[in-house]
Amino acid sequence: MSGVAPGDAAILAEETPGGEQPESQAPREGRSPSQIAIERLRTDIVAMVSLGVIIFFVIVAVGAPLWTSLLGVDDQQHQELLDINTGIGLTQMSAAHPFGVEAGSGVDLFYKWAYGARPSLVIGILAAGASVVIGAILGLLAGFFGGWTDRVIQWLIDFFLALPFLLMAIGIIPIAILRFGGADSIGFIEPETEAKIRFAAVVLVLALFGWTTVARLVRGEVLSLREREFVQASKALGASSSRVLFKEMLPNLVSPILVNLTILIPAYISAEAGLSFLGVGLQPPTYSWGQTIASAESYFEAYPIWLWVPAGSVAILVLALSLFGDAVSDAFNPQTRR
Repeated sequence: MSGVAPGDAAILAEETPGGEQPESQAPREGRSPSQIAIERLRTDIVAMVSLGVIIFFVIVAVGAPLWTSLLGVDDQQHQELLDINTGIGLTQMSAAHPFGVEAGSGVDLFYKWAYGARPSLVIGILAAGASVVIGAILGLLAGFFGGWTDRVIQWLIDFFLALPFLLMAIGIIPIAILRFGGADSIGFIEPETEAKIRFAAVVLVLALFGWTTVARLVRGEVLSLREREFVQASKALGASSSRVLFKEMLPNLVSPILVNLTILIPAYISAEAGLSFLGVGLQPPTYSWGQTIASAESYFEAYPIWLWVPAGSVAILVLALSLFGDAVSDAFNPQTRR
């Protein structure tokens, strides 16, 4: 062995059985950024607890028919359970009615709570998904093409940011119901038809005013990515603009888009509850937590549980989603060490 002293060679032979050379250490298996991020999330206690809370509410929403049937509760009016003078439920919490019954109507509050979780989650997910899709596409186009395309999209972003969301929502949702509800000569609209249009209008309004933040973020990322070597190489090889946008750039934007999605969902759940509280969101026969909070406000002194259950559910779900979104953001950030 050239370059190795005889003594060193002897020592090496003694340390290696049979005088064989030690095998080189096996190379470590590489991991993708997504695998690294998932591993960080698995070791994050706050993220796992938040995910458990989110899964709990999803189970409540998806299994609402099962839970209500197991408890034997329904959406019928139980006037016999109401006080004749005050209209408040005589049995506020019992085995038959875990959260009591609604004042004035006698509808079981557990039924309204379980079914109220459905529209909150569905609207939050649908509106956030629509916002991410619209914002990502427009942000990609603005950042990649630049010029007049960028100026037009930037003008649209500034236009929607200048509009007052609450006033526009209060105005757009009733107009949409009257326009597409198929009202008869006296202005009557079928309750089921109105509920469907109101649901779609809430999703539309939230998505219409929420895509701007995603578009700005994606545009900024694309402005830096379009000068990278792999993009320039794709262009030099004659790749089409659509291929460069959706095959080369978009996969590199999955992390920031996913982070924005987890941030928008809790924001939209809070917004839906606020709109329902103001009377322009979801209304009967569709149950929602915001609607229940609005109904319970007048009876808080006599029966606080009626208000605290939906209000606490909104707060806990939004907090869990927000904490999980922060954890996802940290996990996908290569400069963050938790």
